[in-house]
Amino acid sequence: MTNRIEEIHTRLLEHFGPQRWWPGETPFEVMLGAVLTQNTSWRNVSMVIEALRQEGLLSFDALEALPLEVLAENIRPSGYYNQKAKRLKGLFAAIREDSGNLETFFDQDTHTLREKLLAIKGIGPETADSIALYAAGKPVFVVDAYTYRILLRHDLIGEDAGYEEIQDLFLGKLPSDAHLFNEYHALLVRLAKEHCKKSNPLCDTCPLHGF
Repeated sequence: MTNRIEEIHTRLLEHFGPQRWWPGETPFEVMLGAVLTQNTSWRNVSMVIEALRQEGLLSFDALEALPLEVLAENIRPSGYYNQKAKRLKGLFAAIREDSGNLETFFDQDTHTLREKLLAIKGIGPETADSIALYAAGKPVFVVDAYTYRILLRHDLIGEDAGYEEIQDLFLGKLPSDAHLFNEYHALLVRLAKEHCKKSNPLCDTCPLHGF
């Protein structure tokens, strides 16, 4: 299994090249984007982030200070904005209570940071790991619907495979390296969007063809 996990990465990297992902200029922007991108496209999220930037609101302190209703209105284009506003408020409050600021919060060890993120209402494993990997630079592997689809179609998991089981395929068989996990996940996302599509997959031109 180790060789197969490594071979997938090698093939994708040779085909697509480095992705240098996730979009965001600061750890806070990345964290914000990880919450806002739940159940919506990145295009909508980028519109919200740019609007917040233009209004001078793109910072932990600025968004934390906004009333819930005002925060919700500012993130409306991301969809489910009332729900996401509550999640962000809960996230901000947990960080402030735990560490006082974002930098100190992110400085915690990987396991502790992940457990504290998962304890926040509305923050599931994928969002927590996206924050830990892309914003805090921790060596955790993000599992999403794209990852599940690709591994299932290549007989590396069963249909009932859960998040932790899939994540262990990568954490247990690759070096514990945040940059590697960052690139690998981004490559899987690109593969799913361009070849391993939900319907009408382009298998003949897929870099994993014959794998």
